[in-house]
Amino acid sequence: MDGSIKPATGGKGLARSAGALAGLKVVDLTRVLGGPYCTMILSDHGAEVIKVEPPQGDEVRDWGPPFLDGAASYFIGINRNKRSIALDIGKPDGKAVLLRLIEDADILVENFKPGSMEKWGLGYEKDLAPRFPRLIHCRVSGFGADGPLGGLPGYDAILQAMTGLMSVNGDATTGPMRLGTAMVDMGTGLYSAIAILMAVHERTRSGLGQYLDMTLYDCGMSLLHPQAPNYFLNGKRPAGTGNPHPNLVPYDKFPTRTCDIFIASGNNGQFRKLCEIIGRAEMADDPRFASNGERNVNRDALTKELAAAFAQWDGNELALTLIRGGVPAGPVLAVDQSTAAPHTAHREMVTELGEYKGLGTPIKMSRTPGGTRAVPPKFGQHGAEVLAQHGYSEQEIAALRESGVLLTERRQ
Repeated sequence: MDGSIKPATGGKGLARSAGALAGLKVVDLTRVLGGPYCTMILSDHGAEVIKVEPPQGDEVRDWGPPFLDGAASYFIGINRNKRSIALDIGKPDGKAVLLRLIEDADILVENFKPGSMEKWGLGYEKDLAPRFPRLIHCRVSGFGADGPLGGLPGYDAILQAMTGLMSVNGDATTGPMRLGTAMVDMGTGLYSAIAILMAVHERTRSGLGQYLDMTLYDCGMSLLHPQAPNYFLNGKRPAGTGNPHPNLVPYDKFPTRTCDIFIASGNNGQFRKLCEIIGRAEMADDPRFASNGERNVNRDALTKELAAAFAQWDGNELALTLIRGGVPAGPVLAVDQSTAAPHTAHREMVTELGEYKGLGTPIKMSRTPGGTRAVPPKFGQHGAEVLAQHGYSEQEIAALRESGVLLTERRQ
């Protein structure tokens, strides 16, 4: 019985093929953000993802308002295209069901505290690899299992603080600030999806799976560009510069008559073109602004000149004129504006299916396009269906419900 979710119809940003990952089966034990974001990427492109929830459910089902049919937007945003089965794997029969699900799985993704899977007799090296040699086991954790911080739990904001990301966000007036999006969690989800696909590719040569040790700490550290390279080269501690770029000028937010715009001029040619478009061609020949190095030294003076020049412009018109003229620029939009923008619709970056509305997949493929196939699942919605797919009889499924191994209502 094929457990993949077939493409849906009658919405926006929907999958129009079986997907590039059709045929891959993922057993997803993750909760919260990093792991579920990873598995949604896979499910968007055709992987069969079975979301195995604990008896209490994925806690982000409660992280609202807003809610839709009892599920918080936080859950809805990262769990489409998956089927949910709720199991108590702490019970022997629950563990047995999980092992049955893993038998023909390609990938297992989990984000339990390091040591938990081993304690349950589900560790990779000792338990899973000998029994399922082709299995790719991806663990997402805060710090890994060993080292000075090994085994400690990880949370996005804490890792932003500890890896230095927070220190380079904000400016001298604000001090270190958390990034508004959970970049460490989501970055770890992205890196994990990449790692999984690398392992799938390598398996075509070796025939063997492997263990992927993905940590928020490592992934957060990897995002420190260009601040870490700057520090490695000049030995100076990077600090938050707010909107301005630490290396490039002008690279900042500027007010106009109607809205703020962002300019990201990366070279002298772009700066000269900027000056011509705004009617201040002479600025490109000013010795203070003639090169990026000089502009960096004299950034305060240049910022004042540009702000004065932009003051009478309509920001949307100016930004469009600049970018069409070869100068990177764009209006600073709020979320309601960006999601309603015509280009967002053209790129299918808002997807809809029934009452569900979410962000579309950014991965655009010519022959095997991915997208939305099914709305995020209700808790335990597909339990009986998944078990039947794996050979359980109606009587066995009923017995698992009766014993509290298989759940359809969240345990409080």
